[in-house]
Amino acid sequence: MGLMDNLKGKAGEFKEKASEFAGKHSDQIGSAVEKAGGAIDKATKGKYTDKIEHGASKAKGAVDDFAHKPQAPGTPTDGTPGPTS
Repeated sequence: MGLMDNLKGKAGEFKEKASEFAGKHSDQIGSAVEKAGGAIDKATKGKYTDKIEHGASKAKGAVDDFAHKPQAPGTPTDGTPGPTS
């Protein structure tokens, strides 16, 4: 295995860990995006409120798309329905 293969493998591992982290902490990330948007809106005295809200919405959507949500125990990962109670 060459150096590039090793780097690609490590990059894949890092992406997976970042995705899991984003899934576990998506509420906190969303709150931080809202807080940053509010600070920017205040600093610009409301001049760009619509654009800031749109950007914050897009950012939260991107986090949700990237994030792996933690699965409930016993849930299959292959797309098949889980056990019924």
